Amino acid sequence: MFNRIKKSRAQSTLEYAILIGVIVAGLIAMQTYLKRGYQGKLRESADSMGDQFSPGYTTYNYTTHSYTDSNESVANAASTTLINNQYTNKSGDESVLGLGNEYWFTK
Repeated sequence: MFNRIKKSRAQSTLEYAILIGVIVAGLIAMQTYLKRGYQGKLRESADSMGDQFSPGYTTYNYTTHSYTDSNESVANAASTTLINNQYTNKSGDESVLGLGNEYWFTK
C-alpha cells in the first residue's frame, strides 16, 4: 500500500517538473518576438517625436495669425464675454542641423 502512495507522489512530482520545463521552454522561445515587439514600439515612439530641438543649431521662421470674434456685455456689475469663433494659424519652417554640428567627437 505504501509503495502505491510513493509511486503516485513521484509521478505527480515528475508531471509538475515536465510542465514547468515546457512553460520555461515556451517563454525562452517567445523571448525574441517579445524583444522585437518592444523595440518596434520604442522606435515608433522616437520617430513620432520628430527632430530634436537644439538651442544653438535650430533655426525657424514662423508667421502666426490669430482671429477672434466675440461679444462682450456688462450687466449688474458683471462682465460676460461670448466667443463666437476663434482660431490661430501658424505657418513657416524649421530646420535642425545634424548631430555633427552639435557635438565634437574625437577619436
